[in-house]
This record gives sequence, C-alpha cells and structure tokens, in this order.
Amino acid sequence: MTRRRGSTPRVPPDVIVNIDGASRGNPGRAAIGVVVWRDGRPVREIGETIGITTNNVAEYRALLRALEEAAALGARRLHVQSDSELLVRQLSGQYRVRSDQLAPLHREALARLRTFDDVAIVHVPREQNRGADDLANRALDGEDPAAYARERS
Repeated sequence: MTRRRGSTPRVPPDVIVNIDGASRGNPGRAAIGVVVWRDGRPVREIGETIGITTNNVAEYRALLRALEEAAALGARRLHVQSDSELLVRQLSGQYRVRSDQLAPLHREALARLRTFDDVAIVHVPREQNRGADDLANRALDGEDPAAYARERS
C-alpha cells in the first residue's frame, strides 16, 4: 500500500470518501458521517450515532466505517478527505498518537489502510466536507437514519 498525503492521487481512485465525526460535549453524544463517491456520484451516505465519546474518537470511527464501505465496494484505490487535521497528520506519521483512546483505533486504521493498493489521505476545509458533517449532525439530532443513510445505485 502507498500511503500519501496530498491532494491528487497518482491514478484515479476507485472511490473517494468524505468522513466526519462529531461529539456534543467532549466527551458527549457522538456520531459519524460518511459519504462514499464513485464516478462523481455519492453511492453511500451514512449517518450513525456511536454512543458517548470524544470528537477525535468519532473521527477515527468515521474513517473505519468508510474503509469498511470502500472494501465492500471492492475498491483498491482510495482517496480519503477529512476536516480533522489531527487524524490526517497522525495517519501520515507527522503527529504521534499520544492518547490511550486513539492508539488502538489508529492501529486498526493503519491495518485496514494496508489492505488497499493506493491510499491518499487529505485534509480539507470544513466547507469541502459539508456532506459528511451534515450526516453526523443529523444523526445526533435524532433524525431517522433511513431518511439520509441510503445506498444509491
């Protein structure tokens, strides 16, 4: 697997995923949002509550959920976009993982990322991650998941 930071994959990715974690309180009620794109169209949109945890844990849980979806779609090349600078920098090795809560999630994420042939992990401004952010917040607001977590063909 090639793990890269940067905005442009060397070859077009099979899928692009936008991820976001949210926590109301830190720790507090938390949720994830994931949008999986293929050929410029969203093919999966997921908003799920994940219990009581921190925002950073929610960010990692969103990544793990996105990797699960990408693998289920048979993706080999993946482009991940997140507005969490901490997550992106920890995965790229720029930041060390000091949190006992994040360390096992970080290890699991790295193991899952190694199952892909090529991965780009990119930090994007919150405005470019609005879809995933909206899904996480809608889940926290208690909206019916069937209304927004859907699979498209």
